[in-house]
Amino acid sequence: MSPRKTAPRPPADRWTRAELAVLRRLATPSRVQDFVDGLAYRAEDDPGCPRRVIEERRANCYDGAIFAAAALRRLGHPPLLVDLWAVRDDDHVLAVFRARGRWGAVAKSNFAGLRWREPVYRTLRELAMSYFEDYFNADGERTLRAFSRPLSLARHDRLNWTFEDTHLQALSDRLDALPHQALLTPAMVRALTRVDRRSMQAGMTGTDPAGVYAG
Repeated sequence: MSPRKTAPRPPADRWTRAELAVLRRLATPSRVQDFVDGLAYRAEDDPGCPRRVIEERRANCYDGAIFAAAALRRLGHPPLLVDLWAVRDDDHVLAVFRARGRWGAVAKSNFAGLRWREPVYRTLRELAMSYFEDYFNADGERTLRAFSRPLSLARHDRLNWTFEDTHLQALSDRLDALPHQALLTPAMVRALTRVDRRSMQAGMTGTDPAGVYAG
């Protein structure tokens, strides 16, 4: 069996002692998810780099995924983001990783069902599709339509995304610009039903109303 390939560390690993004390506790992907779950939801559109996420203990789906990618990188996983594209709703960003040849994800979300995924999915399409039933807007519309190929943050280390906020919008633009693969056919979209009230209540347990898509 060939040895596991690990992702290269950032060219300048400048974590402080206090930050390293936090990161060392995140010894598995599921512990990264636990930390992300414990962050307050950042409702404003002002994402922070992983350093700022640790400092403020706040994140939305985008900077939560960037933080998770940085934490997963320290565990030997490539720092990869996948964008889930939706209609009449916010996009959602995942930090994806592989274990035993299967895909899983760490994610921060304002909706209960759009967070962690166990690494059991054979393809990224399977992983993306696992979010479909829980991906809805405040009107009960099922809104997920497509997913992107992975964006390697390692290729953008020159932007210093781990420790500075400066280029996070540029990274977001690059993620949005990636090719996206449709999950539904037009006929499927026309036949979609609304989410029932019970499922909506379950999915919105703990939701911060300030962070809900408003059109």
